[in-house]
Order: sequence, then structure tokens, then C-alpha cells
Amino acid sequence: MKYLTTGDIARKWRVNDRRVRVLCEEGRVDGAFKVGNTWMIAEDASKPYDARKAINKAYAGLNFDFTEIDTLKREIDTYRPLAKNSVKSLHEKLVVEWTYHSNAIEGNTLTLSETKVVLEGITIGGKSVIEHLETINHKEAIEYLEMLIHEKKDLTEWILKTIHQLILKEIDDDHAGKYRSENVAISGATHIPPNHMLVPEYMQKLFAEYEQQWNAYHPVVKACLLHGEFVKIHPFIDGNGRTARLLLNFELMKNGYPPIVITKEKRAEYYAALDIAHTTMDYSKFIQLIADFVVASESLWLRIMS
Repeated sequence: MKYLTTGDIARKWRVNDRRVRVLCEEGRVDGAFKVGNTWMIAEDASKPYDARKAINKAYAGLNFDFTEIDTLKREIDTYRPLAKNSVKSLHEKLVVEWTYHSNAIEGNTLTLSETKVVLEGITIGGKSVIEHLETINHKEAIEYLEMLIHEKKDLTEWILKTIHQLILKEIDDDHAGKYRSENVAISGATHIPPNHMLVPEYMQKLFAEYEQQWNAYHPVVKACLLHGEFVKIHPFIDGNGRTARLLLNFELMKNGYPPIVITKEKRAEYYAALDIAHTTMDYSKFIQLIADFVVASESLWLRIMS
């Protein structure tokens, strides 16, 4: 990989050197790093979208009554700091079920009990290496999210790519953490993701919305938009669904809500709600589905804590 200075990149992008340095300081140049006082940038780095430009999308269905969700959250908050043993048992249950259902939605054939055994380090006969790796990798991705939340890290494209890299580690290292370089179609969906040449620009616009415009919404709405608009772009060759569900829970968890498990039994409803959002911009059905999962998760936490 060849690296260039801000001056070289400024000439390539046709902007001034100061603008490139500001973008690097803001963390908006993917993979840029400092050597002394000099920023080094990969030669093939994408020019960030100008976040100063307004992005006006006509989203629909974002108005939702979150009274029940926020009431349950406040009740959970009364138990903080949460009892260590209860948190440990909930965490172990969550990791197994989140990993099982997220992988099962994508076609992994390990059962819930087999998933638990694999996470304990035991190999299941008759199951593929890839299915084992999908399970182990997903747990590591959850742990990475928890570390980010503990350290109060903000979501960036670099972090997004790291999450995806963990998902595809040793499964498809050539594409892990890299935006797709070919066009794709989503099986069973009406929506067709954008041309691969547009993916970097679309992702930069997504992050501009995420960082500036979506903060006006309730955290559950922001989490739904992050998941939905990410999958709409479908920036990676594989692993988009798992990554999207991790992003959704990252947004919930960093705002103090318990993570949710989108169950494989709701797979058809989940995909249908997403396709409606992608083709009509109406997120009402998807938000309702996710809100139901949030209430279920909060209710479980309260049963254990009380």
C-alpha cells in the first residue's frame, strides 16, 4: 500500500491542504494516521463527502410512541449499578442467542445448543468449518462492540470496517473490511443496491446523516435508520446482515438500552419491513418490529433484576 502526504492528496482531490488536514483530524479519512506531525493517507483513499452540505431525505413513518420503551428503561436504571451475577447470566444468554439467531437468519445450520457448545470451544461433527467460524467471529464482534461502548468510542467508517473484518475473519479475508468492487442483488428483495462505484460516496453520506441529522430522533429510530440505510447500500460482498444487526445494537447499547435479538422466526417479517423501507422510505413497520424486540429485551432484564 502506497501512502501520500496531505499535500499530495490535496492535489489529487483538488482541495486545499488545510481541508485535508481538517478531514484527517475529524477522523473522516479512512485509515489516515500520523507520523510525527505529518498525516499519511492511503493512495486509494476515497475523498470524504462534504458533510457541510445538507442531505434531505424524505423518510416516513418515524413518529412513534416510545413511552413504554422509555418507561421500562427508567425502571431498569433504578437497579443500577446492576448486580454482577445477574448481568453475567444475562450476558451469557445474550451472546449465545444473539449469535445463534443472527447467523441462523443468514443460513447457518447450527442449533442454539450447538452454538453454545461451539462458543465454549468444542467442535460439532457434521458441521462446516465456516459455520464454526461464523459463530466464533460473531462473539468476537460482540466483544469488540462492548469494548467500544465501554471506551465511549463514536462509530466511524474505520470502526465499521473493523466490525465487518471480524465477521468475515478467516472466512473471506480478501473481502473482509473492504467495500464491494462489484454489483450485487439481494435475494427475495425488490430493492437493488447501488452500483459498487457509488458505495464509498453513499457510505460517507450515511455517516454524515448519522453524525448530524439523526441525532434529532429517538435512539431507537436512529438505530433503525442506521441498520436500514446501511443494508440499503449493501456495502460489502457478504456479512451485511450480521454487521447491520451489530450496528443496531451498538446504537441501542450506547444509549443505555439493552441489546435485542432479532429472532430467526421473524426473518420473513424482518426482511419485508426492510424492503418496504428501502423502496418507499417508510420505516414504520421496521421501527414497530424493532420496538417490539426492545420491549421484550427490557422486560427480560427487569424479570432478572427484580
